[in-house]
Amino acid sequence: MQGRFHYYEGYSMKEATFPVRVINELGIDTLFVSNAAGGMNPQFNIGDIMVITDHINFFPEHPLRGKNLPAGPRFPDMHEAYDRELIDLADTIAKEKGIKLQHGVYVGVQGPTFETPAEYRMFRILGGDTVGMSTVPEVIVARHCGIRVFGVSVVTDLGGFDVPVEVSHEEVQEAANRAQPFMTEIMTEMIRKS
Repeated sequence: MQGRFHYYEGYSMKEATFPVRVINELGIDTLFVSNAAGGMNPQFNIGDIMVITDHINFFPEHPLRGKNLPAGPRFPDMHEAYDRELIDLADTIAKEKGIKLQHGVYVGVQGPTFETPAEYRMFRILGGDTVGMSTVPEVIVARHCGIRVFGVSVVTDLGGFDVPVEVSHEEVQEAANRAQPFMTEIMTEMIRKS
């Protein structure tokens, strides 16, 4: 798949996560997800690649709300939403190739506005390292279906610090484009070794 349907574009959660249901029916057992995200961890820099180790769901609608679909249990376990073996494999590959990886918690929000400085600080206090407008719904549905997940955030802007930083969509895309070759190299090697 290329791209995704975003909740902020007006799609329902069922519509936004429908592609994950399709790949499950096709027999796909592992999903790689990536996103552009704002960084609020003071150790992060623009262009860093953060392996997602967990997430915080701030979407106002849950993708599993409603009648339970037969692909998974009514109350799926989310203690390891992001597969530990895949994270370890990515770390090994990154080390071999000299690619720096960060690790952290992704906060999923509805958008479509970028966060205020106060929101960045709040998300950081709650345990977030990056924040963005996607990924979490798809990961929840993937785990409901029993699909393993590996996720990364590309840090495209920074917020919540003493000096306010304005951000544009163009700057976000530029930072993501710079990090993509490294992310692609790691994921390609992960697929080869899996």
